Amino acid sequence: MWLTRRQCFALAALLAGARSSAAGPASAPDSADAAERLRRLPSIPPLALRGFDPLSYFLPGGPVAGDPAHEIAWEGRTWRFARAANRAAFERDPGAYTPRLGGYDPVGVAEGRLVDADPLVFAILDDALYLFRNAERRDLALADPELARRAEVRWPALRALMDAPPR
Repeated sequence: MWLTRRQCFALAALLAGARSSAAGPASAPDSADAAERLRRLPSIPPLALRGFDPLSYFLPGGPVAGDPAHEIAWEGRTWRFARAANRAAFERDPGAYTPRLGGYDPVGVAEGRLVDADPLVFAILDDALYLFRNAERRDLALADPELARRAEVRWPALRALMDAPPR
């Protein structure tokens, strides 16, 4: 999992606090103190698209790294943008720029499985962004125009499983 800059600073602060507390035997932290410090950490959503600007997939030149100065939290993820204008366009219509199928590989979703995807292996199909695990799987989807449609049909059932509470 990738950490945002804020998450790294929060983790470093937590670790520094644990090191200074453990400096001497008289001040050794107990587990309740460590658990309290963990509860006080800010809740920062995970980084979407490994920090790539979602709008850049639709522009000439392909994916471009986003800048932490232009990031927002949306739908439980932190989204980064190369420019303020890209961020503004995303805020107007995020669904137009976010990857379909939750960012999972369409070949896996069409087979009924959630398969992680690489944000640098992508295709724009019917004006929608799809991410793939590797180039071979992308080639399969490009050769079979119905594959993305089959994945879209299966996606609601897989998404429902993700949202279901654990038993």
